[in-house]
Amino acid sequence: MAESNYMRLEFPSRSNNEAFARVVVAVFASQLDPTIEELTDIKTAVSEAVTNAIIHGYENSDGVVVIESKIEGNKIEIKVKDNGKGIEDIKKAMEPFYTSKPELERSGMGFTVMETFMDELEVTSELGKGTSIRMVKIFNSLTNRE
Repeated sequence: MAESNYMRLEFPSRSNNEAFARVVVAVFASQLDPTIEELTDIKTAVSEAVTNAIIHGYENSDGVVVIESKIEGNKIEIKVKDNGKGIEDIKKAMEPFYTSKPELERSGMGFTVMETFMDELEVTSELGKGTSIRMVKIFNSLTNRE
């Protein structure tokens, strides 16, 4: 059984930090010996969550994105937080193809992607205070090897 571990990462809300965040979480998750597919799922979900914080939370203005991640047994929990403008209607924002920025060439599939690639997704938000996205991935490959 894998040991428990955790990490915290904090960085400016700049789009060029999205790839950095994705790689850091993937390296942290690698201690669970994931399959390539599991690792790709995590990287994609983190990428979507961080991009949402930068584009929608801070609207490309200065801010801080925080990622907290912990490993317990065969699962990883990842939280992506911002202190941006918040989401007025979470249920609507999570609808496929919904976007609050139709002028940008975005598909509005960020939450759908996160939901598809992760085993759990929880979004909490408060207007004017920010958003927190909690995602959990269970590593079946680790369970099957034990």
